[in-house]
Amino acid sequence: MTNKPALSFGFIVGTTSLAFVVSQLDVSIVNIALPQISKSFTADVSELQWIVDAYTIAFAVLMLSAGGMADLLGAKRLFQLGILIFGIASVGCGFAWNAPSLIGFRVLQGIGAAIMIPSSLSILNQNFEHDKAQRGRAVAMWTAAGGVSIAAGPILGGLLMHVSNWRMIFFVNIPLCLLGLLLSIKLNESEKHPDKGFDIPGQFTWMLTITALIASIIEWHHLGFNNPWIFGGLIFSGVMLLLFLWIEKRAVAPILPLDLFSNSNFNVLVLLGMMLNCAYYGTVFVLSLYLQDVLHYSSLAAGMAFLPLTAGFIISNLISGKIMTSHGTRLPVLIGLVVVTLGFAGLLIAHADTPYWQLFFPFITIPLGMGMAVPAMTTGILASVAKTRSGTASAVLNTTRQAAGATGVAVFGAMANGGAAAIVHAITMSSLLSVAGFIIVGTLIVKYLVSAKHDVANSHPSE
Repeated sequence: MTNKPALSFGFIVGTTSLAFVVSQLDVSIVNIALPQISKSFTADVSELQWIVDAYTIAFAVLMLSAGGMADLLGAKRLFQLGILIFGIASVGCGFAWNAPSLIGFRVLQGIGAAIMIPSSLSILNQNFEHDKAQRGRAVAMWTAAGGVSIAAGPILGGLLMHVSNWRMIFFVNIPLCLLGLLLSIKLNESEKHPDKGFDIPGQFTWMLTITALIASIIEWHHLGFNNPWIFGGLIFSGVMLLLFLWIEKRAVAPILPLDLFSNSNFNVLVLLGMMLNCAYYGTVFVLSLYLQDVLHYSSLAAGMAFLPLTAGFIISNLISGKIMTSHGTRLPVLIGLVVVTLGFAGLLIAHADTPYWQLFFPFITIPLGMGMAVPAMTTGILASVAKTRSGTASAVLNTTRQAAGATGVAVFGAMANGGAAAIVHAITMSSLLSVAGFIIVGTLIVKYLVSAKHDVANSHPSE
């Protein structure tokens, strides 16, 4: 590392968590502002959807390259670059003059997020690699910050629009980015992976794969599956994926080292992350429509209705770290899966006239379960690779989660297209599909996931 004095646990976790906070906040805060943005720019539904998804596509497309760059060039340098780009893009979003300009700045936000997320997690892993108990606590707090911010997005968005307008949802990022940039100066330099070079063909084919896939899913319900652009886009994405895997198998410095997938722990935890994001992103998107278009809540009331999600993430994220210290990663993952499955099953009671108090159970148990499982999942991913590849491993996890989240929004959102009855039906279907998916993933975890107790237990924090 360096000869700089040791930094405190709280300073390192707090600084790196700022990146996760602003990136996750912008996943959810925009949804609640879409009606105002539509009026401001007279934007149609397609433009509004791209305002939401342009961020996710850029995020998913560049995450793998950013993870490799963090390992190659140093996580601190990439962290600072990413948070600077994100801050500049947020200014642009706040001053956007029409829908296309806002979409363009949202892409730039996604680029910044893709750069700073893997590097922030890599900084955590390298600073606490010597103490597995501290690493478990650090990751739990890092994920807690992101979980709380994504759950608080609709609440904060509703409050900001109540006192100002939609532009404030982007300007709120600026002081957070400035703070993160200033604090990061004190961070220690990180170790670099000895591999040299950059996989340009791999990055290009991966970009085409993800962009074609997500764009096809986004436009599916507008154009229909039989449309040649949709059918052709999905085929093109599949061909590019095969080409990408062929390139990665032969590349000297691949952006996706395929040997990562030789580890069963890594594979099952990546699958878990994909399932959680697909279910959560898609269902929360539909619930936002349900609260406003079916139950007729105002934007502020709809935002406040998500308050139990914030509380649930805070409580369970912190508990997860304590369980990991004593019992390893598998127990909190399994507990979290059981709780989140019960939460999604509870959404089956949602109808056109369901009172809010009946929705409280799923609204609190879903984040409780996710907050229990995600820190353990992330810690298990980091424990399955060498510390100099932690940026790449975290990039794989976050790339697949972002792609799965965009898929959930597109698929469940398409089900909700058609009025109040369609929205209620979409909630029912998203609940059933999520429950089935969690049961399958839970079975695989029981069969394949090693407890990894030796990675997080039996060592004591040095603070």
